[in-house]
Amino acid sequence: MNSSLAAALQVCVVVVVLTAAYVPLGDYMARVFSGGRDLLPERLLYRLARVDPRREQTWTGYAMAVIAFSFVSVLFLYLLQRCQGVLPWSDGRAAVSPAMAFNTAVSFVTNTNWQSYSPELVMSNLTQMLGLAVQNFLSAAVGIAVAVALVRGIVATKGDGRLGNFWVDLIRATLRILLPLSIIVAIVLLTQGAVQSFKSGFDFIGIDGRNGSSVVGPFASQEAIKELGTNGGGTLSANSAHPFSNPTPLSNVVEIVALLIIPVCLTRTYGTLVADRRQGLTILGVMATIWAGMLAVMWVFESHTNGVAAQAAGTMMEGKEQRFGVAGSVLWAVSTTGTSTGAVNSAHDSFSAGAGGAMIWNMLLGEVAPGGAGTGLYGMLVLAIIAVFVGGLLVGRTPEFLGKQIGRHVITMAALSILVMPVLVLVGTAITVILPSTKDFQGNGGDPGTPGSIHGFSEVLYAFASAANNNGSAFGGLTVTSDWFQTSLGVAMLLGRLLPIIFILAIAGLLATQKTRTTTTATLPTHGLLYGGLLTGTVLLVAGLTFFPAMALGPIAEALS
Repeated sequence: MNSSLAAALQVCVVVVVLTAAYVPLGDYMARVFSGGRDLLPERLLYRLARVDPRREQTWTGYAMAVIAFSFVSVLFLYLLQRCQGVLPWSDGRAAVSPAMAFNTAVSFVTNTNWQSYSPELVMSNLTQMLGLAVQNFLSAAVGIAVAVALVRGIVATKGDGRLGNFWVDLIRATLRILLPLSIIVAIVLLTQGAVQSFKSGFDFIGIDGRNGSSVVGPFASQEAIKELGTNGGGTLSANSAHPFSNPTPLSNVVEIVALLIIPVCLTRTYGTLVADRRQGLTILGVMATIWAGMLAVMWVFESHTNGVAAQAAGTMMEGKEQRFGVAGSVLWAVSTTGTSTGAVNSAHDSFSAGAGGAMIWNMLLGEVAPGGAGTGLYGMLVLAIIAVFVGGLLVGRTPEFLGKQIGRHVITMAALSILVMPVLVLVGTAITVILPSTKDFQGNGGDPGTPGSIHGFSEVLYAFASAANNNGSAFGGLTVTSDWFQTSLGVAMLLGRLLPIIFILAIAGLLATQKTRTTTTATLPTHGLLYGGLLTGTVLLVAGLTFFPAMALGPIAEALS
């Protein structure tokens, strides 16, 4: 089977499965967050946490709950890592260093899962399961909860500013959506040969007669929620390229579907909750257009052999798994950088300069195609509000979004939420590349003006784009174990997660205080091809105008050199 046919078949399988799940899963998630009946385990958790599930919160109360929960989670995960050496089931692993523990705690709580360590060498099974895997569920649930709160603000008719209850949304997203889906995906991965063990490893004798050892652990269960929650942090250094976590081409496709399915189906949830399915289809159409465009661009770059080794082999297979090939690697790379997942089944640093730049660009778009679990939907809705505001002003129509006026305060909050990521990426990259202490950590370096030093800049740009967008993937040539990288990237992850959430909940609160207005002929429609084109242009222009100079200094210059 040639590579083009393999690529087409894999894309078709992914699209068909997502299409089949779109309506039932999307409508199910809408029922989860609109129904009033609590399940028995939920009632027990509410009672244990002393939460009144019927008490709704304003945007300030909702935001304070998110921030408080996040900081308590960071503290717990930090202490768990620092005490790892004296805890049971430590597997001989020592305590994690303070800087690395801080970076990792922030990383997993913010749904970034940036890993500056080798998981099988640093983290015990207890830390993996009690700390990191738990945050894979909870951080994804936080993103979904914030997206639902924003939708509630858009459709609110009472004008009392209430957005629901964060604790109810968090628990329902975890127990009713993430947990059942992760069990299904884990079972499928087990049938393909993924490892699920509570042992720390085993010894063996190789075919050459030498003694060896291999690390094992609860890989299948953590791989499932790693993808479903758009987390990305693996239990092995090779991440999803390792056969213990991703053994076959079929498991590879299953995991790609897993990392796309919740962000895609949430657009149906949105359309159902606002009682206008055309709204959700328009958002989905924009996401699909950008995703397909990025897939085509990366496939073109990777299908052309560049360099002596690639030309001799006849394909760009350096850094890619034989089991997946170029097609499976490109499909995964586009999906993981477009969903804030960050999991990898190939070495992103080994992609061509053009494809590597496309991955950076995919993150710098704000990861809204289709984005992370919840984060993709609320990120796209903020851009939709900006698009309707700009479009309404251009054509002289009232800037309204689903019956809610987009005034000065709303657009200010929307602009601030959009500006957080560019500031973190550009300031962090600028400071890092000029610090004398970080120059030696930039891999593949060289004299100023050479392709090597250009790639070093691309590696730093990728790192801060990944951290600020809560993605977690990286170019492997950059060493990030110094205190500067641990701290600066940790701060970028924390601010890149919490500041947009605060501004987005403020938007939800402002919209929830308004009465829904009657749509007239003077109102700009927010569905259909015309508005979809306007929204697509807004997404591309916001990133294009902001990041083109930085892209020109790194990936573009490298591709042209």
